[in-house]
Amino acid sequence: MKYTLNEAIVVDRPIEDCFAYLKDFSTIEQWDPGVYRSRKLTPGSPKVGTEYEILLKLPANKQAAMHYRQIAIEQPRQLILEGVGDNFSALDTITFTALDKNRTSIDYRAELDLAWLQPSILWIFKPLLKRIGTKAVNGLQVALSNPDAPASRRLKNDICDKLVVPAALGFGKRGYLSQSRKSHSNRMDGKVVAITGPTAGLGLDAACELSRLGATLILIGRDGEKLQQAATDIQNFSGCEANSLHIVEADLSSLHATSAAAKKILQTQPRIDVLTNNAGALFATREETAEGFEQALAVNFLAPVLLSKLLDGHFTDASRVINVVSGGLYFQGVNLDDLQFRNEAYDGSKAYARAKRALLYMSQENTGKTSYYTMHPGWAATPGVAKSLPAFNKKLKHFMRDGRMGADTMIWLATAPELSRSDRAELWFDRQPHTCDVLPGTKSSAAEIQQLRNWTFATLSRFE
Repeated sequence: MKYTLNEAIVVDRPIEDCFAYLKDFSTIEQWDPGVYRSRKLTPGSPKVGTEYEILLKLPANKQAAMHYRQIAIEQPRQLILEGVGDNFSALDTITFTALDKNRTSIDYRAELDLAWLQPSILWIFKPLLKRIGTKAVNGLQVALSNPDAPASRRLKNDICDKLVVPAALGFGKRGYLSQSRKSHSNRMDGKVVAITGPTAGLGLDAACELSRLGATLILIGRDGEKLQQAATDIQNFSGCEANSLHIVEADLSSLHATSAAAKKILQTQPRIDVLTNNAGALFATREETAEGFEQALAVNFLAPVLLSKLLDGHFTDASRVINVVSGGLYFQGVNLDDLQFRNEAYDGSKAYARAKRALLYMSQENTGKTSYYTMHPGWAATPGVAKSLPAFNKKLKHFMRDGRMGADTMIWLATAPELSRSDRAELWFDRQPHTCDVLPGTKSSAAEIQQLRNWTFATLSRFE
């Protein structure tokens, strides 16, 4: 049985931006509510012959796979793809028309061949098929639109955060999937993004998406071979040119190495538009670095603060620093009397959470020209979590997000035009601001935060 869906929308976006967003059809998972996951199977920039795997949502948490192939690309006017699933197929034609410099009409036509549907019962399914098509195109309109301002603090979120358990239920993939907006459609052409920890997990997923949006990336990590592999993975994902990826080797447990990395970046880049301090590590036992710092404090707190401070001269008024923390900071305060766990019995999870809370405070207290944002990714199934928290990872693996879900807010903070400097003091999660303090005794006073700042800057001064 053949059936045709045809919907049209108008968006306030140049035709080139609209075409660039849809040319890679794997973005469909960001705007079509009927799609759970999509991925480009053919490495490199989309072209005629590029193939995709699309997982459609079905009732009872089931999924159905479709295999799509790009059969025509007429830039920036038209895209044609054909998809095949079990007992059904589709021919999708997306046509773009520039109404003026900043407005585009998009016509979406899907010719469906539903082998399982008998003509005599089409009238039963016709309203459902129409609704599916309308939801998809409405989702595309949302994806290509920007709100005037980001979400504001919500009483519901504050209550859930204070009760802990309701908030934690949203840390998994269910929380991400419930978001009304999942798109990344704002171009980053000409912008330079430095990101630490880009070789796996959240960092790699964020780097891939930012590259697809056109950003030039500076990949900062300690393992040269893994950085080279990450660069290859990013090129395969986005189709970017090799000269848009720059590798900087640095072991961020060493402040001397962090300082050297910053100086190298300053020498090779005219400016930094976004710095994402994503690298983090949780250690089972207490060890000190060669410079005499507890290693969790060095990697998760001192290194990102130092890197941000040294790159400050290359930031512009529009630059952003994104510090990735952890929901674990809700359960820990900063112990100024024993920042390095020299007296207290060492607990890796506590050390990690305290370092991340300290990083949060330093972000909030920054009053320079650059906008600082802090986010946590929820519970994401990354190689780092599997290594550091194997029992937690095994128990909750079906509940946890994948890396792309966990990286969503990080990418949004780097690209969203609706964000302003006044939004920077929040703790962001799933694109919404949240409270930073839940349990009694975890919140530091203004005097304590100033004491932390004084110690931090005095400590880092010898590495500048």
